[in-house]
This record gives sequence, structure tokens and C-alpha cells, in this order.
Amino acid sequence: MTRFLVYTPPATGHVFPLVPGLRALVARGHEVHVRTTGELAVHLRAAGLTAEPVDERIAASARAVDPDGRRHADDMSDLMRRGPWEMADLTRAIAEVRPDALLVDSNTYGASTAAEASGLPWAMTMPSVLARPGRGIPPYGLGLAPRPGRIGALRDAVLWKVVERAFGRAMLPELNRMRGTAGLPPFRSPLDYSARPDLLITLTGAPLEYPRADLEPHVRMAGSTPWDPPAETPQWLSAEGDPWVLVTCSTDYQADGALAQAAVAALRDEPVRVLVTLADAYGEVTLPEAGNVRVERFVPHGAVLPQAAAVVCPSGMGIVSKAVAAGVPVVAVPFGRDQPEVARRVQQSGAGVILPAKKLSAARMLAAVRAARALPPRPATPADGGAAFADAAEELGVREPAATTELGTRTAAAEQLGG
Repeated sequence: MTRFLVYTPPATGHVFPLVPGLRALVARGHEVHVRTTGELAVHLRAAGLTAEPVDERIAASARAVDPDGRRHADDMSDLMRRGPWEMADLTRAIAEVRPDALLVDSNTYGASTAAEASGLPWAMTMPSVLARPGRGIPPYGLGLAPRPGRIGALRDAVLWKVVERAFGRAMLPELNRMRGTAGLPPFRSPLDYSARPDLLITLTGAPLEYPRADLEPHVRMAGSTPWDPPAETPQWLSAEGDPWVLVTCSTDYQADGALAQAAVAALRDEPVRVLVTLADAYGEVTLPEAGNVRVERFVPHGAVLPQAAAVVCPSGMGIVSKAVAAGVPVVAVPFGRDQPEVARRVQQSGAGVILPAKKLSAARMLAAVRAARALPPRPATPADGGAAFADAAEELGVREPAATTELGTRTAAAEQLGG
């Protein structure tokens, strides 16, 4: 039996996909302790997991908005600002839980630093497409399609360097400051970050991940594991009528209400029923009048997808994985984060079409929905219930802890950095 300590950022899209894999670990007799936000911890406890809240400053930082009311929880500057708090928070959690192994999300830079400094076996979890170079893999973040041949190889070699420099400017100064405080050597490239853990477990796989002939030895592709908290299916959803089109804004707010506005304007005269779920944009977005549209803050996607003819979304990995698993075509409208990469894979796999956010209009949205619905049908591909994730995590249980400094010394350094 292995005692795992799991550390996550305050983001639903990074926490819920872990649930099937963590529950699989518990079912196999392992002990799992999760650190996440208080609100998400409630859902995890209801799912049978042991979960405690992270430092409230981390959650407060993710909820902060700028003067225009926009939340930038996933901006690199905000992720780095949280780093010292995460570093101290995970170090305290290690002292409390005394785990055998760590599972730390890729968006928690401070926690990843503390994990490496701890000397414990650890894996970085990445609930999205694999952000690592490889033969024939386009540079991450630009949303480029693969391009075969020598010209494609030259393009990728040049642009990977450009991407590396851009991410390096945003990441390395603060990240290396944290590493220095923890007694770790500095990184020379942002790619060093995801090369350091014993394992890199990505919650992705076919058809959304590009085939890789040169997968690095520490990478495990566990496949997508979509999960929603249990909820009753609304009666109105099962009423007879035209097929549903699910239009959903990002669960973690990113001011993408224009997607919902364009979709309602495009589909109000189509022979479909439109379900718009706005999440934190609920009450903030004014939508056109339409008789075939229902607007909700949230409806469990698992209840909607079996009856959906298409999904319109900002290309978040969570909803895209769920739609692909259900065999529902996707209109991917990337706004930022990892969404350009996810959207490109939607198109490349034949699971949907891309509509760039900068080109949003009712006419283009209507054409995109019709094009997505006209794609050849794809069979549903149910997930494995987290078995592949659990298999990968169990590898940590047979790894010897690395030599490191005394835990008390590490704790003191983290406390000094994190405040």
C-alpha cells in the first residue's frame, strides 16, 4: 500500500479529471490525500476521497479580478505569484501526511518545486495534451497543424525555439528564485520543468493526442478521464423535441461570453434546442432573444451529451474529452490557455471543427455548427475508469526516495518564501 499526497490548483478542469484515477487507487488499497480548494474538496469527499483545503491565499488569488471584471487565474504571472504559497503549503502537507509519493499538478509551480526538493518519488499530472517536443510535433501553444516532411521539420525546429524563449521569459525568473530557495539548481529551459519529475502523467490519449514515435521514458499517457459530481438529470432535458446543441462557457471564468452570444444568434432559427451553460459568466452576459434557447449556470454535461447533436465550447480539455468520449461533434472556439492546442487536435482527429475566437460571428457560428454535424459519425469511446492513471501512479511506489536535506530545513525555507 502506498500513501499518496495529491496537490492541485484551484481549477475545476484540473481537479475533476483526477477523480476516476484517484478512486481507482483507493479501490486498489492505496491511501490518497488530496489538497485542493475548500469548495472542490467538498465534491471530492462526496466521491469518497480524503481532501483538505489549500492555503486560502491561493484560492483567493485565483478568484481575483482586474478593474474590467476579468479573472486571470491562469496567467503565468498569477501562477508564479501563487508559487511561494504553494511551496510552503505542500511542504506543510508533507510534514502532516508523511506520504510515500506525491502527485502534483503541472500548474502548481511552487508545489512542484517543493515536490522535487522533498526527495520523495513524485509525478507531475497534466490534464491536457502533452506539452513536450517530439518528432513531427508542432511547437506547443500556437495551435499549428502537424506538417510532414523536411519543411515541417524545419518549421518545428525553429518555432520550438521561439516558444521556448517566450515561455522561458515568463517562467524562469520566478521559478528559479523558488528553486534557489529550495536548494535546487536553476533551469536553463522551461522544458526542464516537466522533465524533472520521476513521471509525467498526462490525462490524454487517442484520438486527441498526436501519435509519438519517440515518447520520453518518463511520460505516461493515461487517457482522458472525464468526471462530474453526481447530479439528477433535469426533467426538461428528456422532453421530446428537436436535438440539443450544448453551448458552454469555460468553468474557470475567462470572459468568453461572446461565444454564447454568437451561438444563440446563429441557432435561434435552426431546428435545434440550445442549452447554454454560462458558469461564472451567468448573469454577466446579455444574450439575444430566442425561443429555442435555455440558459443555465450549469447542467452536468454527462446528462446532456447523450442527447446532444453538437457541442460549442472554448476548447477546454474537460468538455472536449467528454464530447469526444460520447461521440458528439465539437465546434472548438479557442480563447487562450491550452485551448488552441486542444482545438487543433479536435480538428485533426475529425472530432469537430475550429472557429477562431477572433472571427466569431453568427454567420460563421452557424456554418461551423452545420459543418460539425455533417462530419462522419464517431463511435463513443468510454474511458477506462482511471485504471491507466492508477497503473502509472503505482510505479512511484517502487521508486526509492532521492537523497535530500532534512525536512525541517526545507519547511523553514518554504515558510520564509511563502510567508
